[in-house]
Amino acid sequence: MVNSAKLYGAMREWGPHAMTTAADQRNLFDSFQGFVHELRAAGLPVSMTENLDAMRAVQHIPLHDRDALKAALGATLVKHHGHHKVFETVFDVYFSLLSLGVDQGDGEGGEGGENDWDQLAAAMEGGGAAGEMSNEELAQMLMQALMEMDREMLRQLAGAAVTRFAGMEPGRPVGGAYYLYRTLRQLDADGLVSKLLQQAQETGEVGDGAYDERLAREDMEQRVKQLKEMIEAEIRRRLVADRGVEAMARTLRKPLPEDVDFMHASRDEMHQLQKSIYPLTRALAARLAQRRRRRNRGQLDFRATVRHSLSYGGVPAEPKFKHPKPSKPEIMVIADISGSVASFARFTLQFVYAMQSEFSKVRSWVFIDGIDEVTHFFEESDEIAEAIHRVNTEADVVWVDGHSDYGHAFEVWHDRFVTEVTHKSSVIILGDARNNYHAAQAWTLAEIRKRARKLYWLDPEPKGYWDTGDSIISEYGQHCDGVFECRNLRQLQRFVTEVVDNQ
Repeated sequence: MVNSAKLYGAMREWGPHAMTTAADQRNLFDSFQGFVHELRAAGLPVSMTENLDAMRAVQHIPLHDRDALKAALGATLVKHHGHHKVFETVFDVYFSLLSLGVDQGDGEGGEGGENDWDQLAAAMEGGGAAGEMSNEELAQMLMQALMEMDREMLRQLAGAAVTRFAGMEPGRPVGGAYYLYRTLRQLDADGLVSKLLQQAQETGEVGDGAYDERLAREDMEQRVKQLKEMIEAEIRRRLVADRGVEAMARTLRKPLPEDVDFMHASRDEMHQLQKSIYPLTRALAARLAQRRRRRNRGQLDFRATVRHSLSYGGVPAEPKFKHPKPSKPEIMVIADISGSVASFARFTLQFVYAMQSEFSKVRSWVFIDGIDEVTHFFEESDEIAEAIHRVNTEADVVWVDGHSDYGHAFEVWHDRFVTEVTHKSSVIILGDARNNYHAAQAWTLAEIRKRARKLYWLDPEPKGYWDTGDSIISEYGQHCDGVFECRNLRQLQRFVTEVVDNQ
């Protein structure tokens, strides 16, 4: 639990960047406490020590510099690169309205209240020169700011565009995505890249070659992306002012990458999960190798011990052993690729593909109501996308009607391959065990278990759904060394640890 006295005491001792009033200190303290609480609620592991580290770090930065504050808190509170997106969202919510009693004016007028962003937005709403500006003139200013990449002007124009186009009303129960869509549609955000590229070509800023054009397009896409982020940040700031930080934090809360459900992951989330597969398989292979080295020192080698003792005057100071040469484990994967587990199947096939490069022998089969070995697809393909495409189009996995029939698939596998299972084989079955009320043929798993080193089952469904409807996971599970709920990356990592500990 956070020690509030220590944190608040640390704030009072701030030196060159200390806040001017006790109210400012309390304001930051409350925001920071809520910020850390929300990080924990989102799943980030933030300890008391890291809290204190964060407070010490911000002693050395100007508190009115949001980028510096964000960098300091991120460096001390975030331990995994996959958590940065969640951290950034929570930071934007909790510190969007924070006033630190620092002059944020232009340095001449000494006005520490509204910044230029708010002034321009208010002017467009209330009238004056900016308020009389047409949409076409606003678009022209936006193009100019994007071409020059004037970030300050872009922030001002983003705030002005939200004021004019978003149609935000206090207390209106509408999500930020709606306001963002309305603003971007009015600004024709989809056409901005082409317009920017055309203008750059007209002014001679882009070379004639295709490579130069590609680089310029990527640069323009990045600029428009930054504009969208500024607009989204401004919408979020106004929603926080209207609804409060806690309500907005709950609304925007998203699971960490390791907690994303395989079965319901979006395209972007699945892409992030794919990046974690190879490190996970490398860790599995490394831990297995380390465990094999440490497992058994072997029998005492008397002759080698005596020979080595001559250098110590005949004293056997360093006993020598006959080190065993344990064989590497063989992995055999049997995966359900039916429609009910399609997303999970795609992820597990990627996991199998990654294991091919880390283990000496990995064999894999896929099934629906028929079963087929697909090991050669993974071995012959240089790209995971190609391997998965071949699995989905060439594997012979339909026997009758293409609906899951675990019993028939296991029976065929037993008849063809069970003799190839040895005491070095670890068999992993992936699927939800929903058998469409066909015969279970659970005896096949009993036979596999007798021959294999270990037999595991990974089920992508929540445990609360097991053995409901046509699920017969318990009937199969009684013949396995372990049945694991595997709905996300965190649970898969837990399974990998279990495999290592039992090898």
